[in-house]
Amino acid sequence: MGITVSRRDLLHVGYGATAAIGVSALAGGVAQAQSLSQCSNATEDAFYRDDWFGEPWRKPETAVLIHGNDESSTVWYAWMPRMAQEFRVIRPDLPGFGRSRVPQRFEWSLKSLGIFIARVLDKAGVERAHIIGAKTGGAIAMQFAADYPDRTLTLSIASGPASVIMISNPSPIPQRDRLGSHVPKEMVEYWNTMFASPPEEGTKGLRTALSQFDLARDGVLQRIKAPALIMTADKSALQSVEKVRAYQRQIPNSRLVVLDSDAYHIAAANAEECATNVLAFIKETKQRT
Repeated sequence: MGITVSRRDLLHVGYGATAAIGVSALAGGVAQAQSLSQCSNATEDAFYRDDWFGEPWRKPETAVLIHGNDESSTVWYAWMPRMAQEFRVIRPDLPGFGRSRVPQRFEWSLKSLGIFIARVLDKAGVERAHIIGAKTGGAIAMQFAADYPDRTLTLSIASGPASVIMISNPSPIPQRDRLGSHVPKEMVEYWNTMFASPPEEGTKGLRTALSQFDLARDGVLQRIKAPALIMTADKSALQSVEKVRAYQRQIPNSRLVVLDSDAYHIAAANAEECATNVLAFIKETKQRT
């Protein structure tokens, strides 16, 4: 059960809210339908923020924002003023991050994380949504879009999927490299503070899930049916534009947008530009269909 605390950080289920939901222990070898029908004894909670800043009489479509490793749903702060005026925005904390616990016997794989996102949508009463992910969250978003084509209206990815750099080199990467040379020092200090105490179980688990992800082998890209927008930076240390273009072209109905930036976490460093591209892409897609 939830309690209302404030407009910005509410704890009741509904628009302008955050919510905690019980989730099952999702094992990779179990069929999706069976996994989604399971329910825990409320000992594992999946937390998500639920916001709508538009007119109360409108019934908006839903957008889901999936964060990357070492983070939580709060990192989408710069997207919210614009996104939540157009969409009901669901921001889950991935297992082990923010206020979400890791379910017992949880198998760290992108498929299980996709089921986790589906479970969040079920609890939020959402049938279909625009799926948006950054870095590791981008890999989860692509897995979800491939596994749940009927629930994915559009797919937008910012700096994803994360590079093998993040798997082979577990050492902390300087925030200036992540955020680029143009952001103020106060922003770098804010992110340094956020990363000062990383959640060990969640961080290690996401690395494990990502290490098992092979775009070519798994055929995830080819199974994505929703219109897709892939965003990257032209001077990113995460992945070259050529590498991103190579996988983007494998997604049937997709386009690539290259931002002028030396950040590889463009969802944070170039938040306004990313949000603008996503909103324009969704609007154009709706007009076409």
